[in-house]
Amino acid sequence: MKKATIYYLLFVAAAFAFYSCDQTRIFDSYKRVPESAWHKDSLFTFNIPVTDTTQNHNLFIQIRNETSYKYSNLWLFIEIIRPGGEVMRDTFEIVLADPSGRWFGKGIGGLKTSRSVYRRNIYFPVSGDYSISLQHGMRDEILTGIHDVGIRVEKVTGRE
Repeated sequence: MKKATIYYLLFVAAAFAFYSCDQTRIFDSYKRVPESAWHKDSLFTFNIPVTDTTQNHNLFIQIRNETSYKYSNLWLFIEIIRPGGEVMRDTFEIVLADPSGRWFGKGIGGLKTSRSVYRRNIYFPVSGDYSISLQHGMRDEILTGIHDVGIRVEKVTGRE
């Protein structure tokens, strides 16, 4: 078998494995924090289109922080607006490091990615676009060291 054919088959197998491992994903998006400096009044808003109101979902908050981030946690103010305008507000803490300063997130070098379950086994009662906004709730006017913020929505499977 030719070397090019072997590489092609390996690529196809890897692509198939990657696709099949992420079939539960409904939505997954990050927004970059400009210059890793998040102003307390800045909101990051994600619009999530929902068509299936019968399937339960898990909702994750995703953070990419620099290892220069000076705290071990991150408080967030979360606002979810349903189609029709109903608003839900919440406060949520993500723990990014243990007491000794070891980062929980994955990554090599100066950037760590963390994913925290915000809500488990929820359903969206009406179809349409849901808007989720994230605002930091830390004491700093400008919070440095947060590189990206994200939202991920996954279907709940029978394996959970």
